[in-house]
Amino acid sequence: MSNIALVVGASGVVGRAISALLVGQGWTVAGLARHPQVEASVIPVAADLNDPQSLRQALADIAPTHLFLATWSRQATEAENIRVNAAMVKNVLDALRPKASLRHVALVTGLKHYLGPFEAYGKGTLPQTPFREEQGRLDVENFYYAQEDQVFAAAERDGFTWSVHRPHTITGVAVGNAMNMATTLAVHASICRATGRPFRFPGSAAQWNSLTDMTDARQLAKQLLWASTTPAAANQAFNVVNGDVFRWSWMWGRIANWFGIEAAPFDGQIQPLEPQMANDQPIWDGLVAQHGLLEPKLERLVSPWHTDADLGRPIEVVTDMSKSRKLGFLDYQASDEAFFEVFATLRAQRLIP
Repeated sequence: MSNIALVVGASGVVGRAISALLVGQGWTVAGLARHPQVEASVIPVAADLNDPQSLRQALADIAPTHLFLATWSRQATEAENIRVNAAMVKNVLDALRPKASLRHVALVTGLKHYLGPFEAYGKGTLPQTPFREEQGRLDVENFYYAQEDQVFAAAERDGFTWSVHRPHTITGVAVGNAMNMATTLAVHASICRATGRPFRFPGSAAQWNSLTDMTDARQLAKQLLWASTTPAAANQAFNVVNGDVFRWSWMWGRIANWFGIEAAPFDGQIQPLEPQMANDQPIWDGLVAQHGLLEPKLERLVSPWHTDADLGRPIEVVTDMSKSRKLGFLDYQASDEAFFEVFATLRAQRLIP
């Protein structure tokens, strides 16, 4: 039986990774985004998830067997996040329902399932680390929960299986992505090298000293494929990280070395990147002109607000992957090498000097 995938959020870090993996496995892949930027082997589908009519029209000739939901829309409040992002999931599921073609739906969320939404991030009573899937939902409104509920309701109604995937901070390559630590740090390091600005860890002492983990987009893509095609993984939620742990006190120096700069001493005080980078567009203009870089808009490369949220957390964040390991998902990715591969790709694509 042939496999036909619809990847929602195909231009993002996760969407690009899962699309590439599926194409390599011989799948037919359609990539949906408002302005899809996909490889030639992926069928571009331009649609607005907030417009049910345009969505139905865009998907008229596509009957996917597998749906991969890897997108979200950032709103000003969590109430708006819930309203908008739940509707986006519902709209695409409703548009596909008449086709009766879906066998599996995979939803990508994240560790805010355990940590809470941005408005209450890392606050209140949190589950013990390492986070485990059975720890359940926090007693707080969260758009991830609203997205899950849309998938669960449609699965019960329409008869497909589902999986939910909870990555930690994702590393990968995409321009215009709303949450992109690796590219943000690459741009920041490039600016520090060009200007002599100290390359200093911007986050909390807790993050500097504690163990943590990360998720390479390719590692996430492998788990998405595995869960979508493994019967034992049906109708379950899975954490997904690279498989190693590290401390930022080690990783920060590794990143500095890659860029040929010194890591400045860390004094334990938080100095967020967002205000540091607020006026960096003129500096970036100079680097674009000097090195012939292909993305002149700094805001399309960096998301310092999100990097600050991750690196500024006052608690340890470590993720348990025993559940999927026991079921046979055994892939591994070294986190420092994941960073380096993103940096090398950004340089090769002339996105950083």
